Amino acid sequence: MTVARPTNEPTDASTEPPVGEPTGPPAPPRPLSRNGNYNILWTGQLLSELAFEIAMVAVPLLILAHTGSAVQMGIASSVLAAVRMLAAIPAGAIADRWNRRTVMLTCQGLRAVSMGSLAAALALDRYSYWHLLCVVVLEGVLGSVFEPAEHAALPQVVPESQLSTAVARNAARPYVATLLGPSVAGFLFSVHPTEPFTATAAMLALSAGALTLLRLPPVARPDPGEADGGMGGEMAAGFRWVLRNRVLRTTLLWMMGTNLVFNALLVIILALSHEDHTAPGEIGLMMACLGAGGLLGAALAPWLHRRLSAPVIVLGFAWLAAVATGLMAVVSGGVPLGVLLGLAALFAPVANTTVMTHQLLVTPDGMRGRVSSISALCAGGAGALGPLVGGVLVARSGGGTEAVLACGAALVLIAAGTTASPVLRRFPASGRTHE
Repeated sequence: MTVARPTNEPTDASTEPPVGEPTGPPAPPRPLSRNGNYNILWTGQLLSELAFEIAMVAVPLLILAHTGSAVQMGIASSVLAAVRMLAAIPAGAIADRWNRRTVMLTCQGLRAVSMGSLAAALALDRYSYWHLLCVVVLEGVLGSVFEPAEHAALPQVVPESQLSTAVARNAARPYVATLLGPSVAGFLFSVHPTEPFTATAAMLALSAGALTLLRLPPVARPDPGEADGGMGGEMAAGFRWVLRNRVLRTTLLWMMGTNLVFNALLVIILALSHEDHTAPGEIGLMMACLGAGGLLGAALAPWLHRRLSAPVIVLGFAWLAAVATGLMAVVSGGVPLGVLLGLAALFAPVANTTVMTHQLLVTPDGMRGRVSSISALCAGGAGALGPLVGGVLVARSGGGTEAVLACGAALVLIAAGTTASPVLRRFPASGRTHE
């Protein structure tokens, strides 16, 4: 019902606003450094990723220390990869159906209990391979469920004008965890095999504790038609959404192809370093260059996003990666190869920030968890297949150099396809960001 306006109320557009009503432009949003909810979310996920990296180094060390069985170590790694991929499918629907803060808290709490149980078993000299496998399965499932809930919660705590900057800062977390996690795991394991799992449980408990302070608005629920189909209907709706969106499906295919080649390239680079008799310390320094390039790229991403258009970033990354990989076939191993790896990694966070920011902006809030889980599924598939492809290329080509050239040729094809694609060549801008 419409309420009639009183006849004595002025209606002229030039009327002065009431006293106390703001007349100027809206105030800029608070800096991300003062956004408590964002900092809680960022810290909670950093602790989660660091705990995962520590555990994934400590688990094979533990198996080798107890049985020396490479088969058991391989089974544990394969089980983890399989359950992470399988759990990624319903994980997005869970993030969209239930309160995301509750989902994240539950996952972190259960992960802490699971890792703590393994630490307790080791302290009591009750190691069991089956217990270890159960912990690995829980880690894979709960970690997969946590990630889309955290990813989908980001636009709920960060204004749209700062989303690109927030995504870029988030892109730095995996590189930090990858740089710190393995060395921390090795040091703690040398002190006592119990220590890395105790530290992992403590980090996950701290992450859960931080998340208790998080405040999120309610999630827009799935459409009634989706809900009628249950979890399966909601998951199917997520796949339909991605397939109907031309930009999303094109960028997912592009990211899958690029990730597959890069994961293959890393295995090939290690094989090439072995052929060249590169010292282990120099190999470690070479891989550190990869992490340093990624960290630098994540730090530069907000600055580059304010100065370069989205198509320039996407096309620039594609061609830079192709050229850097081609040069890897002709430079000597060790540090020069590491510098090229770092150069290839430099623009990756910038391109990923462009793609992920657009994905978050165009996806409805009630669908963001499912779209995130589909992205994780595609990335996980490429990550699992890439090392196998790299190993086959080394075996079939007869050497690392030829395999590197094959990766370079594949990236040239991807770059040419990126240039020819109307979607990627005219990738939509996501707006300027503010700190």
